Amino acid sequence: MKTPKIAVLTGAGVSKASGIPTYRDGADSLWNNHHPQQLATPETFAQNPKLVWEFYDWRRRNMAQARPNPAHKTLAEMEAALSHFTLVTQNIDGLHREAGSKNILYLHGDIWLVRCTECDYRSEDRRTPLPELPPRCPRCNAMLRPDIIWFGEALNPKTLYQAEQAFKKADIALVVGTSAVVYPAAYLPFFTIEKGGRVIEFNMERTALSDYASEVILGPSEETLPRWWKQFRQEMGLS
Repeated sequence: MKTPKIAVLTGAGVSKASGIPTYRDGADSLWNNHHPQQLATPETFAQNPKLVWEFYDWRRRNMAQARPNPAHKTLAEMEAALSHFTLVTQNIDGLHREAGSKNILYLHGDIWLVRCTECDYRSEDRRTPLPELPPRCPRCNAMLRPDIIWFGEALNPKTLYQAEQAFKKADIALVVGTSAVVYPAAYLPFFTIEKGGRVIEFNMERTALSDYASEVILGPSEETLPRWWKQFRQEMGLS
């Protein structure tokens, strides 16, 4: 039996069991009386870079304590077992990488990377807390910013193109822990549908995608995804 090509889109729901709250978690979504959506913008960074960096330094400290959960580990297992597998994530926490996934497309960037606001300097910096806020570029002394996509900024066109191609080629698209309302990421599963492939959604509740999915599996992804993968690999005869 031919092994299908699989593309996966993950969102914040995948990391919730690791202790990382989503932007939509009610009281958890406030930081020092600020909504994250108000802080994660280029406009706020231009007006008050220290405040924005204090928010991200706090997020980095929280994420540094988080560990991959069974959903992250299952996706790493899938990649190791399948010849055609692409993981596309909206998450910036780095837990997929820590779980062992390698072929990852980061739609919204990576909180552990920083880049210069003036020159082309870009580097990983996992120090928590950062010794200086805002941090400075070692090359030109300009301010560094988190290497992530803020509200109002366009996605990296190369990353988006690679994600689109993966879903266009996929026989099965797995959509895990995402509300399916943030575009263009929310449109990716429809490339698989247009090709005639199957979309399987793993979520806590139905979303805007659910009516188009071949199957909707409700419940915590750290439970539902490993269970689905165990059954799938038995059906496919994968070791």
